[in-house]
Amino acid sequence: MAKAIFTIKTGSGYKDRRELYYHFPRIYLNQVEAAKGDAIIYYEPRRSETGVGLQAYFATARVVDIQRDPDESDHFYARVADYLDFDKPVSFNEEGKYYESALQKDDGSTNKGAFGRAVRLVSEVEFDLILRAGFSTELDFDVTPAVASGFEEPVVEFQRAMVEMTVSRPFRDQAFKTAVRYAYENRCAVTGLMLINGGGRPEVQAAHIQPVAASGPDAIRNGIALSGTFHWLFDRGLISVSDDYRILVADKVPEQARRMLNADGKILRPQSDAHLPSPHFLKFHRENVFKGV
Repeated sequence: MAKAIFTIKTGSGYKDRRELYYHFPRIYLNQVEAAKGDAIIYYEPRRSETGVGLQAYFATARVVDIQRDPDESDHFYARVADYLDFDKPVSFNEEGKYYESALQKDDGSTNKGAFGRAVRLVSEVEFDLILRAGFSTELDFDVTPAVASGFEEPVVEFQRAMVEMTVSRPFRDQAFKTAVRYAYENRCAVTGLMLINGGGRPEVQAAHIQPVAASGPDAIRNGIALSGTFHWLFDRGLISVSDDYRILVADKVPEQARRMLNADGKILRPQSDAHLPSPHFLKFHRENVFKGV
């Protein structure tokens, strides 16, 4: 097994659903097979023609299976589990230091040939540093690529614990909450309210659209920020969301609660459209949880 970086572009034409599977051509089959059973990190480049794209690492997952694409003989799907968004995107370099050493030439410039490979194997040290940077809020631990210089042995020593931490339920719950709250700027998506307690902490909660108990991933696109009352209503199927982000309300919801909903009848959009709820997960909620018409 080996750690790997999977590059994913919005609108690339590949049939990715990053929380569930990664679509790739045969040229990368050997690298993906090497990563099977191990953890990977997703990276989104910036598209040169549009300037759109994070140009950063943004999530981790684990490759559990590889299947041939039944519609394209020279393409495959890498099935993933344990998907988890970082609490913040991690730039591929920090102050001129590259997380992936293979991306940097001896003269300090970017190795565009290496960058052009959509699947890249990385060392345990580099993988660990990216994870720590991506979850620095949960870890209360700041890290840059420079940390690796002269300290490779301790980083390797702690790597296994870091990977295992990202699949533990308490860690995942906290990371999911942090990422969803940030995406919605600590506001309830159905009321627009932002409530801060006496300790300065936001009261808004992070709700899974497709529940964890029903194999829903800990992904921002499977999350929505809700105040406590509306989280309760959502989990019990008394409110839901349509594909065009209208708030759906079951008959049993009292008028007092209805009057608190956003005046335009739609959920508050997250800061980035990339974090809008996925139609795949919204459909699951409407068909399996929602008790309305």
